[in-house]
Amino acid sequence: MRMRGVVREGALDRPGVYRMLSPDGEVVYVGKSKKVRTRLLSYFRCAYPEDKGARILREATSIDWEYTPSEFAALLTELRLIKRLRPRFNVAMKRDARHYAFIKLSRGAAPKLLVVRGAGSEDGGVYYGPFLGAQRIGEAVRELSDALGLRDCSLDQKMYFADQGDLFGAPVRTPGCIRHEVRKCLGPCVGACTVNAYAERVSMARAFLEGADDGPIERLRGDMQSASDRMEFERAASLRDKLHRLEELREQFGRLRFAVETLSFLYTVRGHEGDDRLYLIRRGRVRAEVPAPRTSRDRRSLNELVQSVYSPPERQTASVPTHEIDELLLLSSWFRRNPAELDNTRSAVRS
Repeated sequence: MRMRGVVREGALDRPGVYRMLSPDGEVVYVGKSKKVRTRLLSYFRCAYPEDKGARILREATSIDWEYTPSEFAALLTELRLIKRLRPRFNVAMKRDARHYAFIKLSRGAAPKLLVVRGAGSEDGGVYYGPFLGAQRIGEAVRELSDALGLRDCSLDQKMYFADQGDLFGAPVRTPGCIRHEVRKCLGPCVGACTVNAYAERVSMARAFLEGADDGPIERLRGDMQSASDRMEFERAASLRDKLHRLEELREQFGRLRFAVETLSFLYTVRGHEGDDRLYLIRRGRVRAEVPAPRTSRDRRSLNELVQSVYSPPERQTASVPTHEIDELLLLSSWFRRNPAELDNTRSAVRS
């Protein structure tokens, strides 16, 4: 096969990324490897037609590749190429990272809280996470929505706020929303609250999710105490369970913020044939990459770059911009799988 011959003649066993291209030039798959030649040749040894490599080769008529200084550089390059090109085989075969979950605050007239497995790139929602344990996070989000009266109906449900009656006419009041009937939702779909009243509750949710306000917890704690004072012990016990779920969520936020903040340092990576690189990582994202400094001039330039990257203040929050989530997960996974690499990091305070 012609492609196999091209690989045998030209590819080297060093870190890099590769692209499989269709006859019309479409990039159908992007991959990376510590040993590009070995990895590419493995595609031609697939034993079964349903193997991943065999399926990719049926669509590809050419392969190109580029080398990177290290495996870490290959990982970053692969991620960025996939996000930019969105090759169809990468999208179809992408692992879902099932053990990770995100809390999403949707857009729209009446935002709602959702638990999702991954982050969309174009919907503009606000994401908090990643967190472990989707089921437990889902339970906590439900308690938070109940405590604040946020809706959980479908995103395409029409909203009719109380101060929009003149524009849309009064909606038909029906008992269809059980949460509104039992006072767990403000009822933005039946004109039961104003735009500002709902927006205030959304702001409270965001403040809690960003670690700035414990209002929902204090509200539940007060309700629990009131129920206990009235000797409504079953209700008090139920509220206690809800309170514990929110407190666990708050603790997860605290651990996340700590983890993100600890992923802020200078990271030196040894490269192929001395091509060492220095990565400036802040809050789980690579903000800059430069060759490792070798001269006094290089170090002066690095000091200026460090100041520009790390000096501007950034608010500590559990909200992660959508475009940064994949890189945060990649870096977290990299240092978890390669803890010895932390020996090659140093604080950005002194360069």
